Amino acid sequence: MAVKIVVADATHVKYAQDVCDLIRITAQQKGSGIVDRSPDYVTDRIKTGRAVIAFDEERVVGFVYIETWSHGMFVANSGLVVDSDYRYKGLARQIKKSVFELSRKLYPTSKIFSITTGLAVMKLNSELGYVPVTYSELTRDIEFWQGCEGCKNFDILQRNNYQKCLCTGLVFDPAKQKEHKKSSTDVVPQRLPFSVFFARPYIFTKRIFQRLYIKIKRFKSRKKTNNKS
Repeated sequence: MAVKIVVADATHVKYAQDVCDLIRITAQQKGSGIVDRSPDYVTDRIKTGRAVIAFDEERVVGFVYIETWSHGMFVANSGLVVDSDYRYKGLARQIKKSVFELSRKLYPTSKIFSITTGLAVMKLNSELGYVPVTYSELTRDIEFWQGCEGCKNFDILQRNNYQKCLCTGLVFDPAKQKEHKKSSTDVVPQRLPFSVFFARPYIFTKRIFQRLYIKIKRFKSRKKTNNKS
């Protein structure tokens, strides 16, 4: 599998329709959790360098894009799709890691979040440091949730006042990651005093003399008893 994964730029705009076709086909195959996107929408993400594309020569075989919400407080890696001929070969994992690294580079202080119904995506997110959260901990930007209108489960989201759906919410918080690293830093032991090297031999010698003293005392006691008899 000679697949090349690249960060999108203006030279990839010509593949926008191919990306849309891949998104639509994948949504039909999986049934839910993937929102249909227009060529203009995809073109904007490609032109601004907020997308990652996977190619097998000239064939688009994978795609994912970045969105920012709540004035940059939140970042979402959305619409991860892989061509059916290239699934179960580790390609989704590589694309996910690439877009995650791109998100950390472009938005180092933002929380990166995801909502998905896919177990494979949940597992990948977990490996990258995401943790499950309630919808209340995600962006409240109404435009983000309006983007779910293309999903077949949108009515469920509406009925629950945008607080619950079939998707699971996950968040990577860079601030909490820094705190965790500080708390889990290995403790460097202090330099041991020189006397430690003599402690064990001293204890061993002390015990020998104690036992010898007890034996001598017992011997003298027996000798006195024999003399009296």
